[in-house]
Amino acid sequence: MNICLNDKIISALSEAVSSENIKAWVTGGYVRDCLLKREHGARDVDIVVLGDGIESARKSARKLGPGIRVSVFRNFGTAMFRYNDFDIEFVGARKESYSRDSRKPVVEAGTIEDDQKRRDFTINALAISINRETFGEFSDPFGGINDLKNKIIRTPLDPDVTFSDDPLRMMRAVRFAAQLNFTIDPVTLKSIAKNAERINIVSAERIAGEFNRIIMSDHPSKGFVLLEKTGLLKLIFPELDNLKGVEKKEGKAHKDNFLHSVKVLDNISSKTDNLWLRWAALLHDIAKPQTKKYTPETGWSFHGHEYIGSKMIPGIFKRFKLPLNEKMKYVQKLVDLHLRPMVLSQETVTDSAVRRLLFEAGDDIDDLMLLCEADITSKNEVTKKRHLENFKLVRSKLVEIEAKDALRKFQPPVDGNEIIRTFGIKPGKEIGIIKNTIREAILDGIIPNEHGAARELMLRKGRELGLTPADESSQEQI
Repeated sequence: MNICLNDKIISALSEAVSSENIKAWVTGGYVRDCLLKREHGARDVDIVVLGDGIESARKSARKLGPGIRVSVFRNFGTAMFRYNDFDIEFVGARKESYSRDSRKPVVEAGTIEDDQKRRDFTINALAISINRETFGEFSDPFGGINDLKNKIIRTPLDPDVTFSDDPLRMMRAVRFAAQLNFTIDPVTLKSIAKNAERINIVSAERIAGEFNRIIMSDHPSKGFVLLEKTGLLKLIFPELDNLKGVEKKEGKAHKDNFLHSVKVLDNISSKTDNLWLRWAALLHDIAKPQTKKYTPETGWSFHGHEYIGSKMIPGIFKRFKLPLNEKMKYVQKLVDLHLRPMVLSQETVTDSAVRRLLFEAGDDIDDLMLLCEADITSKNEVTKKRHLENFKLVRSKLVEIEAKDALRKFQPPVDGNEIIRTFGIKPGKEIGIIKNTIREAILDGIIPNEHGAARELMLRKGRELGLTPADESSQEQI
């Protein structure tokens, strides 16, 4: 079976290592994705060699052509170079042992079999020789090919040892299950639950990396359900874990907000690859446990969950070591505004309400509408259809108002400097009052979003506040 080796890159590498008498195998994700015929598979190629991986990389790079720069990671015994838009990484075959309180192994030279034993899962432990005399020969000591065929995630060795040694592999198991739509082997799954607490020794950055890969999979809900089932979710993301469950009073129950949230994430994932929009979908109801209230008259309510949820996001991002910048503010904005289009869709859509939504959402209005449409998870097809039809009305109104009033990138037609110059005053509360009056008049449709109308209102409001335009003051003095 040499399906993975009909590739110019592998052929070139084969010539390079063979001419230097380097024993070498291609392994890991490249082999897995080739066998699965993944259209957008791994863009990195892992080469395991007998001997020194760094020196093997240097020799191979020289054979492949002049000017190839080799990056050396001596602490890890690896070296990497870029070739034909692929990252080629060389490492010497090795065996590893771990201490209880660290993910960093003690490493010593080993055989290809030793190297395969240290791999996380059988589907990643496949190795194929790229030497001329044995080109295409498979090494599959753990049944990885069968696991690929049967869509199974399984560890090569005792999963308790595998996960205790490197707890991040538990997250990787979930991630591969979500990305590949595979099932985690029952023994392996049970071991993840058993060893879940070990995740606490893993850095926040590494956890966030796997978390983002789960979010970016085609059906991320599968990953989150597995995280919850194994107990990992409550350890790494207690706020999300707190959403699960249904409470019932007087025959009235609310929906399971955890399952709803991951369903919304699935819905939006079919529409966008924007990581941060997917984060907004996951977090849109994150504050519902704090705002949950029951009254006999109205049943369950979660008033203010959108506002409180937006305030929770900086803490969540900080813990995950996610960027505390415009990306975070974007997620906050969408969470804070996610109910607004729904409210508009359930009542008569006024121009004023649409202007205010455009003003607050700005350039993110299209993403907000995607989120709101994804938020419709009702199993009642009539209800779902009604909401979507109403959203179409909101969208058409948004287009109409935007074409007329240009509010996505709203800048006041009259700014503070013009107010200061006009009335000859120093910065103070009057400027804020006038600017707010102009903004509200534009949003309410009282005046158009134009300089002339805004200036006229500025003059009128200024006089109400006892201000006199500077040119009029000069005339009075003359």
